[in-house]
Amino acid sequence: MSERIILKPYLRLSGLEPLIVRPETNFVNVGERTNVTGSKKFARLIRENKYEEALSVARQQVESGAQVLDVNMDDALLDGKQAMTTFLNLLQSEPDIAKIPVMIDSSKFEIIEAGLKCVQGKCIVNSISMKEGEEKFIQQAMVCQSYGASVVVMAFDEIGQADTFKRKTEICERALKILTEVVGYEAQDIIFDLNIFAIATGLEEHNNYAVDFIEATRYLKQKHPLIKISGGVSNLSFSFRGNEPVREAMHSVFLYYAIKAGMDMGIVNAGQLVVYDEIEPALRNLCEDVIFNRGNDNNEATERLITFAETVKAKDKEEKKDDVWRLLPVEERLKHALVNGITDFIDADTEETRLKFNKPLEVIEGPLMAGMNVVGDLFGAGKMFLPQVVKSARVMKKSVAYLFPFIEEEKKNNPLAQQGGAAKILLATVKGDVHDIGKNIVGVVLGCNGYDIIDLGVMVHTDKILDTAVKENVDIIGLSGLITPSLDEMVHVGREMTRRGMKLPLLIGGATTSRIHTAVKIEPGYDSGVVHVLDASRSVTVVSSLLSKDQKEGFLNNIRKEYTKLRDDFGKKQSAKQYISFADAQANGVKIDWQNYTPPTPAFTGVKVFDDYNLAELRDYIDWAPFFIAWELGGRFPQLLDDAVIGGEARKLFTDANALLDKIITEKWLTASGVIGFWEAAKTGSETITVKDGDKTFNLESLRQQVKKAPGQPNLSLADFIKPSTPILSVGNPSPKGGGWEGAADYLGAFAVTIKGIEPHIQRFQQELDDYNKIMLQALADRLAEAFAELLHARVRKEFWGYVKDEQLTTEELIKEQYIGIRPAPGYPACPEHTEKYKLFELLNATENTGIYLTESLAMYPAASVCGWYFSHPQSQYFGIGKISQDQVDDYAKRKGWDTEEAEKWLRPNLD
Repeated sequence: MSERIILKPYLRLSGLEPLIVRPETNFVNVGERTNVTGSKKFARLIRENKYEEALSVARQQVESGAQVLDVNMDDALLDGKQAMTTFLNLLQSEPDIAKIPVMIDSSKFEIIEAGLKCVQGKCIVNSISMKEGEEKFIQQAMVCQSYGASVVVMAFDEIGQADTFKRKTEICERALKILTEVVGYEAQDIIFDLNIFAIATGLEEHNNYAVDFIEATRYLKQKHPLIKISGGVSNLSFSFRGNEPVREAMHSVFLYYAIKAGMDMGIVNAGQLVVYDEIEPALRNLCEDVIFNRGNDNNEATERLITFAETVKAKDKEEKKDDVWRLLPVEERLKHALVNGITDFIDADTEETRLKFNKPLEVIEGPLMAGMNVVGDLFGAGKMFLPQVVKSARVMKKSVAYLFPFIEEEKKNNPLAQQGGAAKILLATVKGDVHDIGKNIVGVVLGCNGYDIIDLGVMVHTDKILDTAVKENVDIIGLSGLITPSLDEMVHVGREMTRRGMKLPLLIGGATTSRIHTAVKIEPGYDSGVVHVLDASRSVTVVSSLLSKDQKEGFLNNIRKEYTKLRDDFGKKQSAKQYISFADAQANGVKIDWQNYTPPTPAFTGVKVFDDYNLAELRDYIDWAPFFIAWELGGRFPQLLDDAVIGGEARKLFTDANALLDKIITEKWLTASGVIGFWEAAKTGSETITVKDGDKTFNLESLRQQVKKAPGQPNLSLADFIKPSTPILSVGNPSPKGGGWEGAADYLGAFAVTIKGIEPHIQRFQQELDDYNKIMLQALADRLAEAFAELLHARVRKEFWGYVKDEQLTTEELIKEQYIGIRPAPGYPACPEHTEKYKLFELLNATENTGIYLTESLAMYPAASVCGWYFSHPQSQYFGIGKISQDQVDDYAKRKGWDTEEAEKWLRPNLD
């Protein structure tokens, strides 16, 4: 009788040779360079079909000490399955590489499965997670297990990525229970990636990320000793991109402590790890401070590392400049630097000025504010423009940052010495809204004028806004928003301020806001001063008036009189406007000869995903006019570049924008992701389009114009542009809840596009006190998203739907919408009710396919995102619904399955 061999519960992997991860193994290096997203060289070789040359990258990783080889082919320009299969098959024929196990790395499970069919030995799958729920997680885990693979499980669930100790441990223990008890995995074959995030970004909430990873590792390994812990180490130092000595030191210090806590493996560049003991002691100590969030109040540890990092950068790049102004007295040098946006000498000049004054705060209140007053005067007189003001703000912030430790020391030594200070203004984008470019610009301009800005960011709940206002004893609250539900949220904030008995002035701004809405909807709910601020250039005058004891009362009285008149005029105008009944509006829809029309058939039905679309191609579709409007340099593009007043600054801005765009594209800062889809569709009710997606049907509900039109002019609804089903329901009847019709009458398309990856770069610019490039990057991301929408619509017309294959339109003609068909967006004039976005997202599976998600107010995040419907009929056109009457509200509520209150909530901007 043969003796049964019982193997010890170790993680056992293999290529041509076994890799047994025992307790004494210490740490497994996973080579990261055979990854198209992590190595430019490898990506280029794969795209050029130079697979055999690409094997040299893998060989280098093995020679540098990698014990597992991570292979990733996730690139929009590649056929991922084919690339993974080709490379892995070639790799298996190279014994010096194939001796180590492979980690098949992809965000697409079909690529993972293709890779599993190619490798010999026992590999690792990277990765699976519960982000799409337990059912899919179990299904994918079973496939991996059937191939005998170990699995990396991301600390990611239906809510999102785990970023705290609590979330990391809870998600991993839940996943472990499922994998061991439901799927049947052995604990030693499960590797948890606990998410290593960037630290030292300048944002307080990021400071504990490394600590949370290390402590979660310690907890999980003590409680479940057989599991393995991994992570992508290079994420940790993203803030120091471009400074390799500091990055390598941070990685080595982090691994030194993470391995002690139980980390088993990590994706690192095996050739770029320095020995812990060989790191310069000063640098090592600074790295430990930021990793352990030690002595990091007010980001002090972060600032110390940033300062030190500058000393290890290359110092051989010096520019020759006109230095005549350097001969001026130091106060004049500060003024020159502020007006001209020069940061090169600001620390030295600030220090020289500090030594001339008794207190560091006097430097701010004296020469710095004198310089900023010049900037403010020039801006107010139209002699400086917003881009220049933002550059001035960058200089001011750097000078203040230099003085900050001295001010804190002064406070410590003499608590009464620094009382008083600038007026405080709290700014926030309201709950559910993610757009903040305009708010950021207003904050910079006000900051330039000496005000203390507290920016709470985006998606801020009313309670947090008002609680912070009380806690910080602010002088003014400013609210921002872009989408129409934000208007209701602003009304709510005003009413809540009344309920709490607050007396602070309330500023209203943002793309969808207006004086009319502020006067009609917001001011009646709050009587302590509500002012609509059109743009950043007006904000300084408004704020100074509100904060002046002599001016405030008269200013607000004038505003109240103005808003009372606006309300009265608005009421009269609404009374003068004539509306027709909903039934009459339905009878006056667009007249289309459907009998003699054959709808075009798209090249496919279902969805098509575009991952990592080429940004260089999007560049050609950019509409630059809104970019200049964001910087308050209005006018027609490109004519504004030669404008007698703004042309000079506009050209500088355009040059800077294109330089940053070059960097974004060549260094792949941002990723363009999109999805389009087409489905059988038919008009099944007067304002209802029914869409068929496999076995599912969706009723898309539209609104119809009700304003009385001139004879022969229709009352438009988007449903008018889709061919009716046979038989169509009679006018006024409710649309079907689902089910078929007699044949597909027509087709409807949809799209969602986004520009991702902006956050680390925004954080870096914030850390560098660089508002100019921060705002520039946000504005460019928005332009790229719109360009992506424009490009895909052109491809839809010419290729994917193909109803105008020979279209030849210039960029200017595209911007003027001189094409056939339309792409209206939910929440915009033709379809202003936002909740129809839920159906669009479900049809496109938009969140999974693009990474866009909807906030509670139906804004899209990332903020640089666009979605909409595609209509192909030649008579389809853009229009606005305008105001509607109660009879249509009641009909819409019935079709949506809502009560009247819910319908009025979402239709409020359109209510008569």
